[in-house]
Amino acid sequence: MSIRHLDKLLSPTSIAVIGASDRSGSVGATVWRNLRGGAFAGPVHAVNPRLARLDGEPVFPNVAALPQAPDLALICTPPATVPGLIAELAQRGTRAAIVMSAGLDAAQKQAMLDAARPYLLRILGPNCIGLLAPHAGLNASFAHTDALPGEVAFVSQSGALVTAVLDWARSRRIGLSTMVSLGEHADVDFGDLLDYLASDVRTRAILLYAESIGEARKFMSAARAAARNKPVIIVKAGRAGAGVAAAASHTGALAGADAVIDAAIRRAGLLRVQTLAELFIAAETLARFGGNRDAALTVMTNGGGAGVMAADAAALAGVKLAPLSPEVRSLLDQTLPANWSRQNPVDLIGDAPVERYTAALQALLGDPQAGAVLFMHAPTAIVRSADIARACAPIARRAPGRVMACWLGDAAVAEARRIFEDAGIANYPTPEDAVHAFGMLDTYRRNQALLTEAPPLGADGPAADLAAVRRIIDHALADGRELLAEDEAKAVLAACGIPVVPTQALGPDPETLEGAAADIGYPVVLKIRSRDISHKSDVGGVALDIADAVALRSAAHAMLERARAARPDARIDGFTLQPMLRRPHAHELIVGTSIDPVFGPVLLFGAGGTAVEVLADRAIALPPLNRPLARELIGRTRIARLLAGYRDRPPVAMDPLADVPIALARLLADVPEIAELDINPLLADEQGVIALDARIVLARHRPGGRAHFAILPYPAELIEEVDWHGRRLRLRPVRPEDETRQREFFAAQPPEDLRLRFFSSRRELPRTELARLVQIDYAREMAFVAEAADGDDAGALLGVVHAVCDPDNVEAEFALIVRSGLHQRGLGRLLLGKMTRYLSGHGTQRLVAHVLRENTAMRGLAQSIGMKPAAGSAAQGGDALRYVAELPLPPAT
Repeated sequence: MSIRHLDKLLSPTSIAVIGASDRSGSVGATVWRNLRGGAFAGPVHAVNPRLARLDGEPVFPNVAALPQAPDLALICTPPATVPGLIAELAQRGTRAAIVMSAGLDAAQKQAMLDAARPYLLRILGPNCIGLLAPHAGLNASFAHTDALPGEVAFVSQSGALVTAVLDWARSRRIGLSTMVSLGEHADVDFGDLLDYLASDVRTRAILLYAESIGEARKFMSAARAAARNKPVIIVKAGRAGAGVAAAASHTGALAGADAVIDAAIRRAGLLRVQTLAELFIAAETLARFGGNRDAALTVMTNGGGAGVMAADAAALAGVKLAPLSPEVRSLLDQTLPANWSRQNPVDLIGDAPVERYTAALQALLGDPQAGAVLFMHAPTAIVRSADIARACAPIARRAPGRVMACWLGDAAVAEARRIFEDAGIANYPTPEDAVHAFGMLDTYRRNQALLTEAPPLGADGPAADLAAVRRIIDHALADGRELLAEDEAKAVLAACGIPVVPTQALGPDPETLEGAAADIGYPVVLKIRSRDISHKSDVGGVALDIADAVALRSAAHAMLERARAARPDARIDGFTLQPMLRRPHAHELIVGTSIDPVFGPVLLFGAGGTAVEVLADRAIALPPLNRPLARELIGRTRIARLLAGYRDRPPVAMDPLADVPIALARLLADVPEIAELDINPLLADEQGVIALDARIVLARHRPGGRAHFAILPYPAELIEEVDWHGRRLRLRPVRPEDETRQREFFAAQPPEDLRLRFFSSRRELPRTELARLVQIDYAREMAFVAEAADGDDAGALLGVVHAVCDPDNVEAEFALIVRSGLHQRGLGRLLLGKMTRYLSGHGTQRLVAHVLRENTAMRGLAQSIGMKPAAGSAAQGGDALRYVAELPLPPAT
């Protein structure tokens, strides 16, 4: 649903326990004890028709008897009672419930949701352990222990893991802002909680344990929004889960569910880890070391063995160790013993006193080329570890985000570890953990970079001839076929601008092949043509390098015999002929598409050929794509290293190669009937690319199309040009590439205009805020810029309007700013008119503006389009500084 009423769930002011019990070991008794044993400040009521008092407190027989409607109800009663209780609570005014009851059947779950929906009562569960909010003293769960207050939120689909993590975190004194058990997530799900926790001031990082993800676009929108604000780290179980059971294409077979989820997590800017231990290591890294941008690591240690372990871990993880510069080596020569390592790792020798540590650390931090510094220490009897920590912590603090620490041991280094933790320095138990964490950070940075990409569907490569594509698709479907013939599939690719080898379709008589082969020129490639045979090589339906007519006739007869023996049920439509290409430096690749049942259309790239499933060298991406995203997709495969060139093989032409998955992404958006597509092999070399074979599977129920994209593409269809005071203006949605121009736009604005727009005095906008204004999620917000389309200042921004919808798309709040000197000329009204038309078409019900009361120009503009003061606004005696106006939006016609 949305974040509506989640405050009642996570920050209630009153609670009722329905089914509170005195039976030892029961859920009702445990929940009541946990809730009463905490420091929750609000009233807590028990409901049970069997009891009059419980632990000295009055017990109410039913919901109607409660003295007030509780913000939150905890339901611990049999499954059959749950729908009725939800209905009673909703009518009473309760707006959140945790259903801990297990065993609800499908009809009971649906009845529960139907009772809640008219009142927007939010339900956590059923079959969940509950939640904990330590800052509020709230333990609304039947967990065995409480949580310490902290700044990390943990959301889990597994109740068992909730209790395990609680125990693990408490034993290590790791505090939590919120812990939530989702259970069967019939209502409140990951998307809802990500939206809520993204703006929760008590939460610094969000940790997720997921077994399944539903409502892909909702999840992606919420995850991308949250990941822009704070680190989001996920353990996704089920890596070995099966993908699509039966697929007609190689792509369908290779695009398993976990590979698709991995692609979604990467594109959302999240960090995926494999274990719960890694989950907390990653949280520590991103919270204390996340600002690091170094590409290499320098290790300093008082033990050679520990240094070797760190170096081995770096080699295995692909982490680069920085070479020591001559300047740093000279400084270290002055302070370290003559037998020091003179390379990275820097071995301070086991008897290193405090002064040796401080001198080495200062020398390394003084050289940017040293990168990040992994500070390692093993305890000795010569110098106290705590003394070293006290001396080095201030040095590390002066270089925030450059130092990570590994104090080897336990009790002997406990005080030293605490000193570094108090200084805000990330600490790790082993060298391997520290190096792995550094590698995680690099992955996280790369995933975060993907958040800046919002590609339009037609940005790169040639435009497709959609009319030609539609003719082919419609003809096949009218013919009762859902598998295109090879020549038809290649014609579709050609219409999309993808080079294909010329292919001629012929009948089933082998005697008719010779004339066509003579026209093409020997050598040729012969393939079987059948609407029932998807993989021709599996039935011996491909013959390469046929040199003459005699060999051609022989190959055709043999091919027919093999195909009829292997697939007696298949209809043989004939053959295809194509020239035998000789490109000695070319690589065989596969590029394809399929439909994931959760995330919709996906793209695949990898090593191709007949052994494609055996090699399984592939990467998955979600559309839409642009060249940076396409190159990133290619770069995640093993074959990418070969594409860069080696020995006598020159590098592949990358732009033509990247344009292939981009073209397929556009095709997926525009032709929803495409269910699966393979180009295998796609030859790629220094000359470009060419498709040798293609397979396209259709589906009449139209599973593709942009409506099923998990990430909405840049809405280029909203671009328009208008006349304005004798010149042309372009009104278009904002793009991530607009960041520089927006910076220049805001830098040229008078401080007073910025104060009226942002409600605070500022000279410039920080980069993070600028990025947030241009890297938007088109599924739930929109920003239009007005730019000059002609004249000397063509391309300059003249005004911006930005609207953010709530997750239910009920209300959108807008903000508007026009370039200084252009006020009172109708530009603001022009932009606002475009925004209201867009929001009406988007289904938004109400437009809202928060305006400083002194901003008379904006108040006048709001009134001129029919906006009225909202209840509680300054005009009606509310906030004296702020005026709130709203406008009901008509539905789109």
